[in-house]
Amino acid sequence: MRIPARSVCTAIRDDIVAGVYERGSRLTEELLARRYGVSRVPVREALRTLEAEGFVVTRRHAGACVAEPTEQEASDLLEMRMLLEPLAAARAAQRRTEAHLKVLRGLVRLGQERARRGNSEDLRSLGGWFHETLTQASGSPALTSTLAQLRHKIAWMYAVEAPAHPAESWTEHGAIVDAVARGDADRARSVTALHTERATAAHRLRFPGGDRAERVRSLQHPVNTAGPRY
Repeated sequence: MRIPARSVCTAIRDDIVAGVYERGSRLTEELLARRYGVSRVPVREALRTLEAEGFVVTRRHAGACVAEPTEQEASDLLEMRMLLEPLAAARAAQRRTEAHLKVLRGLVRLGQERARRGNSEDLRSLGGWFHETLTQASGSPALTSTLAQLRHKIAWMYAVEAPAHPAESWTEHGAIVDAVARGDADRARSVTALHTERATAAHRLRFPGGDRAERVRSLQHPVNTAGPRY
């Protein structure tokens, strides 16, 4: 069975974000195919997609390499997210379904509970799920796709400090859901803008030579072909 290129693309992207491949390092089709247990064809397609997304660049005499974004490029990503997250919330207030509201309210309840217990890792995962669902509720595939790429690239370029008062963050999440549920697009936009601005202040640029995830280069890493969780 031929492994879809999108599955290989996801695997390579996840490893770039995690720091398995250093910025500027070569990405050869042969080694990638061996690592992910696939042929070179889906690897080649995945590298083209990742180049379009800005994770990979093609260099003369070197081929595909992990991109090396500048500090200005990284800053631009945060600014773009600060503009698009509030837009997604405003659209969600106009287009959300009851199913979206049910998931969002459930995530807020879980987040508030975990915040009281101090489970920071759970909160990070729940926060990501919350914002993904909020964006999906916008009913805009283009906005959803753009924000997903932004979040991947921001996670690659920035480390995020845990909030000193996580309960406050989840109170803001709750206020966003309330505005979306009422269909109040202006309120949803303004509350999300404030929330995104505060969250952005906790981002710290990952400079070359800083702490990185442990590299795993030699083991074969079969691709998980299961569909997305949402």
